[in-house]
Amino acid sequence: MATFSSLTDRLSDTFKNLRGKGKLTPADIDGTVREIRRALLDADVALEVVKDFTGKVRERALGDEVSKALNPAQQVVQIVNDELIAILGGEARRIRFAKTAPTVIMLAGLQGAGKTTLAGKLAKWLAKDGHTPMLVAADLQRPNAVTQLQVVGEQAGAHVFAPEPGNGVGNPVRVAKDAIKYAQDKQYDVVIVDTAGRLGVDAELMKQAADIRRAVDPDEVLFVIDAMIGQDAVATAKAFQQGVDFTAVVLSKLDGDARGGAALSVASVTGRPIIFASTGESLDDFEPFYPDRMASRILDLGDILTLIEQAQQHFDEEETRKVAEKFATATFTLEDFLSQMQQLKNMGSIKNMLGMLPGAKGMREQLDNFDESEITRTEAIIQSMTLQERRTPKVLNGSRRVRIARGSGSTVSEVNALVNRFEQAAKMMKTVAKGQMPQMPGMGPIPGAGFGGGRGKQVTKKKGSKSGNPAKRASENAALAAGLKPGEPAAPTGSGFGLGKGKGAAAAPTGDDLETLQKFLGR
Repeated sequence: MATFSSLTDRLSDTFKNLRGKGKLTPADIDGTVREIRRALLDADVALEVVKDFTGKVRERALGDEVSKALNPAQQVVQIVNDELIAILGGEARRIRFAKTAPTVIMLAGLQGAGKTTLAGKLAKWLAKDGHTPMLVAADLQRPNAVTQLQVVGEQAGAHVFAPEPGNGVGNPVRVAKDAIKYAQDKQYDVVIVDTAGRLGVDAELMKQAADIRRAVDPDEVLFVIDAMIGQDAVATAKAFQQGVDFTAVVLSKLDGDARGGAALSVASVTGRPIIFASTGESLDDFEPFYPDRMASRILDLGDILTLIEQAQQHFDEEETRKVAEKFATATFTLEDFLSQMQQLKNMGSIKNMLGMLPGAKGMREQLDNFDESEITRTEAIIQSMTLQERRTPKVLNGSRRVRIARGSGSTVSEVNALVNRFEQAAKMMKTVAKGQMPQMPGMGPIPGAGFGGGRGKQVTKKKGSKSGNPAKRASENAALAAGLKPGEPAAPTGSGFGLGKGKGAAAAPTGDDLETLQKFLGR
């Protein structure tokens, strides 16, 4: 997650200095706490939060739980993790629904915090859970705010109650009150009220928000705050708490490149939990906030649970089972690959997903350079093929490849690269399906490496090159290791199921890092 990348780097470097030490001295702990303090302050975390946090970490680190630990460095990381969870709110909390419908949710925050877009995200999320949400256009001040909410509502599939045109016309308090009665009559069970904001905190803003709150008596008042706001986050949160009094916090723009201090400050300073996080521009880039998972991301420990939940939501279980069977029987086709790639796209940003893996910091540069549009280009090439061509790539002669390139807006070499890589992968699948270990380029066969646990077929040892030219001998040996005949041209060195030129020789994908994903999906 980009917002915490700098903080993650600083903390990871700090903990790295503790590794290998059998016992930590008070000087070691003081130095670690000092670096943590600097990292948090650089991330724009409020000073009062930093003092409280580092004080608790130091007290626990100097206690028996570290001195008696088998691995004191890991114990310090665990303490920091525990205290991060605490300042992020501790236990996760969900929306509190009214006993009698409709549940009224009011959104409050500064202009530009992302309230209107978040209203659509929340409506779509609630609809997936079986609710019937309705959006209320009570921001009658900002130019075109009503129109924007109507567009967002249409995208989210939610009805928008907008009796006034806005742009300075209409009474927002009356609109909010009328919306409740309308929702009761039409049987909408959740009402989401989008209110006006200002570029800064002022008396008029607070009075209007407080009047709307008194008029509709909401079950939840969600304070929407831009995660990129920095040091102003605490002052803004305190002002809204005093003027309107919100019940929970929603972090928007958590995918930004700011330092993330708002997220680590607001919950601790206001005592109100963070319950949602908005992580992108798409209406699906929205997720419940779990303090323990966010702490793990900050410490580069990964967030596998969220990754699994996203996969369960977007992958068709039956389709995945069928694809697994095709892998096992070596009948996987480009049509199957297209289907899996489309399901992967539905999960959202691949960068965000890979950022949830433990140790994502180690491939930060690759993540930053990864072009997700390559997936779309690969998808376009496969979609430009006929059904027969997807299922039987062998029929792809020169004229067909030219037609596919024109239809997908790519080049023939890019089409060739995709097909060649797929054929390599198909050969590997056949090898695995026979119970043999596939050979990796540059590696010799592994004797008896069957998957059955019993006696597998012995892999025939290939003879090496006898050329007297060292360069030619090395080249021919590499070709033999890759399953090619000496002199036979290797597949184009490029990205796996994708386009363009990659680094190094054509290697079988291992799935270990982003570079492998790029070899399958992009440059």
